[in-house]
Amino acid sequence: MVANVSYGSNVSDDGDLRLISDPSGKRVIELGISPNVNSVVLALAGAKVIAVDPSTERIVAGRSAADAAGVRVEFHHGDLADLGFATSGSVDLVIAAGSLDAVDDLSRVFRQVHRVLRPEMPFVMTFSHPINAIFGDGDSDAFHGEGLVRRPYGQAPGRSIGDLFTALHRTNFRLDTLHELFGRGASASQLLPSTLLLRARKLGV
Repeated sequence: MVANVSYGSNVSDDGDLRLISDPSGKRVIELGISPNVNSVVLALAGAKVIAVDPSTERIVAGRSAADAAGVRVEFHHGDLADLGFATSGSVDLVIAAGSLDAVDDLSRVFRQVHRVLRPEMPFVMTFSHPINAIFGDGDSDAFHGEGLVRRPYGQAPGRSIGDLFTALHRTNFRLDTLHELFGRGASASQLLPSTLLLRARKLGV
């Protein structure tokens, strides 16, 4: 368990959810540099971390955070599916906290993650909850009045939970954990979850 690995703004972190075992000595890839720079958090816990991001600004911010923390993180500027730097079956954990929502070809990313992971090793990812594409901000006010439903559930650019499950299944992952996370301190008036958290494990070799 790594207490400060973040799964998104104002939602439970791994200190609460305990999805990541001790990363010390393990090889980890962070897909998309999260705002709190999970790659640095994992490096501080003893992991050998590689971070990939298409944004030059996030790469620069990540390097600055790693330098400030006094840890080594290998940064790659590029598409999230461009994992050619990693040999097949060489990675113990892949984490993508909020970075996959805008990816058009999600299956391509999943195939590459499957290739680099060791068998049965976890792929932990978060998405904006699909219900947000319907109602927006997760507030109960979205249920009042007319014209507040944005689009049918699962309609592009959003994905349904079923879409994600199918994409994982087709790329030979087994989904073993699903959490629908509400904001911390969510009141009774906040009826909708903000974040979908999935953990899948690589099947096969």
